Amino acid sequence: MILYHGSPEIVEVPTYGFGSDKNDYGRGFYCTEKQELAKEWACPTVKDGFANKYEFDISDLNVLYLNKDGYNILNWIALLLDNRVFQKRSPISRQASEYILKEFLPDISGYDVVWGYRADDSYFSYAKDFLNNVISVNQLSQAMKLGELGEQVVLMSPKSFEKIKFLEYEIADSSIYNAKRMERESRAKKAYLNNHGKDFSINPDDLYVRDILLGQVKNDDPRLR
Repeated sequence: MILYHGSPEIVEVPTYGFGSDKNDYGRGFYCTEKQELAKEWACPTVKDGFANKYEFDISDLNVLYLNKDGYNILNWIALLLDNRVFQKRSPISRQASEYILKEFLPDISGYDVVWGYRADDSYFSYAKDFLNNVISVNQLSQAMKLGELGEQVVLMSPKSFEKIKFLEYEIADSSIYNAKRMERESRAKKAYLNNHGKDFSINPDDLYVRDILLGQVKNDDPRLR
């Protein structure tokens, strides 16, 4: 398969163990299948970046697909809580964070690759709203589809780094792709605000974080599927 890594730098040799441990799934090499998205990620500022292109042999690797294989949105939330910095200002968000970490955190230590949502600013704000009992599990799942913010493929193990080969790079013009990045974020936020409390489908069986805490909901609860 072909992967792209958006970066302010040209990365010819991805290095295992390099990078921040405060990313969505911890320390790893974060990629996407979409070159245009990589170019956006490469331009967080007005400085030009690079979309590094790789060939990646995923065939014999152990892959955790967070959006498949029986995982649910709370597994994704738990990973964010375990790695990203959340400011938990309300009692319910603090209790919810503790409970979700205890009951829903997947063990990713045995996987070579983790594949799932990317927590751009918009996604992160949706997660915070969920933890504060503002939106339900179902509404959070709907919000994940707003703005087409994309999925990420993250190399996590030494074995996975042996399977990636640099091909080439393309310059990401910040005058184009920084604007596209901001526009994508703005579009997702606008869609969320327009839908929240109005067009999000409401189901009497929807679970809010308060319901999860009071009902001691577990990871195998069918309402989470």
